[in-house]
Amino acid sequence: MRASSGRPDSFLRLSPETRIEQLPPRRSQFLLATFFIIAGIAHFVRPGPYIGIMPDWVPAHALMVALSGAAEIAGGLGVLFTGTRRVAGIGLILLLIAVFPANIQMLLNGIHDAKPWWYMAALWLRLPLQPLMIRWVARATLGRSTTSRTP
Repeated sequence: MRASSGRPDSFLRLSPETRIEQLPPRRSQFLLATFFIIAGIAHFVRPGPYIGIMPDWVPAHALMVALSGAAEIAGGLGVLFTGTRRVAGIGLILLLIAVFPANIQMLLNGIHDAKPWWYMAALWLRLPLQPLMIRWVARATLGRSTTSRTP
């Protein structure tokens, strides 16, 4: 990974081989916050796709989509500030666990609708991304380090 030159525009400059877990904490937190804020806004801009993947057993689909979008925005904003980062991280982890049934429902919808193989492959690959997202949130907000520190 390239070292930052200290200039403001170098904050997000990454080399092609950089992985999320290798990012300096501030970059990782900024990218995480950006991801969740944009995803949360999408819940309000285009709620239809989110409503469409809600399992039948979940009540008030539109309300749940709005609440999950608001939680993503709040969590993303919380990641940006030291005083709220830990609670935001815990909230985002709980949210990622709570929305996992929607990912399964999206896969079931794809099977039912006989979507193309590449679409189905993407849906299958999406499932293991949830634990990876949880890991990213934990490392960026709860102080989990990717490297061991020696005294």
